[in-house]
Amino acid sequence: MPHSLWLKAVGTAAAATLAATAAAHAAHAPDPATAPAPAKNAAAVVTLRYDDSRAAGWETAVTAGVASWNQNVANVRLVEAAPGTRAEIQIVATSGWPQATLGPVRPGGQVRVELGSQAVSQGHDRTRIAAHEIGHSLGLPDTKPGPCTQLMSGSSAGTSCRNAVPNTTERARVESAYANGLARLTPADGRTLVDAP
Repeated sequence: MPHSLWLKAVGTAAAATLAATAAAHAAHAPDPATAPAPAKNAAAVVTLRYDDSRAAGWETAVTAGVASWNQNVANVRLVEAAPGTRAEIQIVATSGWPQATLGPVRPGGQVRVELGSQAVSQGHDRTRIAAHEIGHSLGLPDTKPGPCTQLMSGSSAGTSCRNAVPNTTERARVESAYANGLARLTPADGRTLVDAP
């Protein structure tokens, strides 16, 4: 077979093989009109550090209050600051009424939570106090008076209330404040909310 005819035969065979392969691939490729949409990226999670090194006697309550928020809000994660590092949420024990700076606090910003023993001496639950004050840091104001089912009702729910879990509305407000990472996050309000009755 002359060389030119051989090349032509090989070229034709190769073209036929490529066409058959492309056709087979097309038969198994998903139809763009019916293919499922690509999954959306998971919501950006904002990490906030807290420092409770000056909250002696409140460590268990702080740990439980932080856990309550971490278990109930998906786009905010509270983590304990490593020693010597700056924390966005400064938590301290005081002898007065609990109070906190109203957030939402941004990463790199700073708010203060005061866990006042005066509320405990009157019978209020430490874990509820800690979770409530952290809620202020995340941008939630008081909802007084209110029922025990509202974490942000604070002391108005009475001393028998032990609920330290944000309700659906409270969770949604925090999720909304931190939606899309920091895209919509306004700086902390800066007001101090005192939780005396």
